[in-house]
Amino acid sequence: MTKPHDKLRGWAAARKALLSGLRFTSLRLRLVVVFGLVALTAAVSASGIAYWLNREAVLTRTQDAVLRDFQQEMRNHASVLPVHPGQDELRRTAGQMANSSQRFSVLLVAEDGTGKRITGNSELDTFTLEDVPASLRKAVNKKQSLSSNNKSAYHLYWQRITEHDKPYLVGGARVIGGTTTGYMLKSLEPEAKDLNSLAWSLGIATGLALIGSALLAQAAATTVLKPVHRLGIAARRLGEGKLDTRLRVSGTDELADLSRTFNHTAEALEKRVADMSARDEASRRFVADMSHELRTPLTAITAVTEILEEELDAETGSVDPMIEPAVRLVVSETRRLGDLVENLMEVTRFDAGTARLVLDDVDIADQITACIDARAWLDAVELDAERGILARLDPRRLDVILANLIGNALKHGGSPVRVAVRVEGEELVIAVRDHGPGIPEDVLPHVFDRFYKASASRPRSEGSGLGLSIALENAHIHGGEITAANSPEGGAVFTLRLPHDASRLLDEGPGERKDPALGNGTEGTPA
Repeated sequence: MTKPHDKLRGWAAARKALLSGLRFTSLRLRLVVVFGLVALTAAVSASGIAYWLNREAVLTRTQDAVLRDFQQEMRNHASVLPVHPGQDELRRTAGQMANSSQRFSVLLVAEDGTGKRITGNSELDTFTLEDVPASLRKAVNKKQSLSSNNKSAYHLYWQRITEHDKPYLVGGARVIGGTTTGYMLKSLEPEAKDLNSLAWSLGIATGLALIGSALLAQAAATTVLKPVHRLGIAARRLGEGKLDTRLRVSGTDELADLSRTFNHTAEALEKRVADMSARDEASRRFVADMSHELRTPLTAITAVTEILEEELDAETGSVDPMIEPAVRLVVSETRRLGDLVENLMEVTRFDAGTARLVLDDVDIADQITACIDARAWLDAVELDAERGILARLDPRRLDVILANLIGNALKHGGSPVRVAVRVEGEELVIAVRDHGPGIPEDVLPHVFDRFYKASASRPRSEGSGLGLSIALENAHIHGGEITAANSPEGGAVFTLRLPHDASRLLDEGPGERKDPALGNGTEGTPA
């Protein structure tokens, strides 16, 4: 059963989503809305003031004219009535008063000789004493004290009333020195209709002002936002690497200053990037040239060290025992130097974008077994892979990846190293896990950085620090990825994910695309 507070929470979430959906995201829309609100506020204020001023002017003018006329009729007719007039006389006098220019209804109230109240109506019984507000009757019949400022005992009073949704003006006065009191009723409906027409006219004018302001805002927004739009396009092109993008500058306003600033910034950025690219290209060329230049003397040195190594392993013992450690050190460092040169050449190919895939159908289990067997790691590695898992990959580059991952696990984590292969959808997943102390959390983000060597929790590496970065580059060129993590059971886990078929990455069909920089296909070594 749904609880009430759950319904309220759901309603609040829906309301929040609706408000976020209505949030103004367009500068053009915000400009139009702001212009419209300003114009609406100004138009409504002006219309309200104009209506109020005209209303007061119309009502006051009509009211003053009616009251003056009524007051004059009271002097001309009601004041000449006897102290105790008759009813017919009152009715006749009321009719005469009603025939004035203002055409109002008149009601006269007096006392006859017996003290009885009698009334006379100009329009039979349509205007009676009950139509006069009690407060007005009380004010009219109240006698005022005479003073230098107030020389009349009775005054003319008036009041606006509404009967049956129609406005009226009611006025009253008492004859001085007599018993007659006169009341008049004037309809203000013509004035109300005029004021309604004025209100409609002002409303239409307000609507037209609002529409005009919206059109003006649209034009202003177009004028203002066109340079902003061009600036946005230029910024996107600049972000896409088109550093020669410039804006056409016209005018001397703030947007023109902004365009000039953008052009200066783009020019400085283009120059800076060009300088950096030139230095980077020179650096890559230097590394490549150095690596190629080192290969010739290194080949000769390697041949000599191989002879020395054979002499060390020979039973004749022709090498002086005193220099044997030095000879072994030379042999080891020469081999390491050779690996470093090969790794540098491989890195240079990736940086220059000349590395290419040479695809073939590979049985993953056979490929891993061959990699382990070639390096005499069979006793230190456990393989969990089914036969018959085929993938179309570059076998040489896959061998480089596996050699680096397994060699790194053996060197830093210790045996046994477990290699597990599984298939997840269209991906081939190879996990290499060691049983070492794991990788420190602060080292994990940097394990694939070039020349990065970790620290204290692992023995000092004898490699170049390029092996894992080369493995990652080889995974990327296949459209795959390598991630490093620590296993909950202990030890580090490197997970390689590769597509089953890397042919889609080639511009040409899956064929024998040779890399001219690869030579005879040298093999990378684990770092």
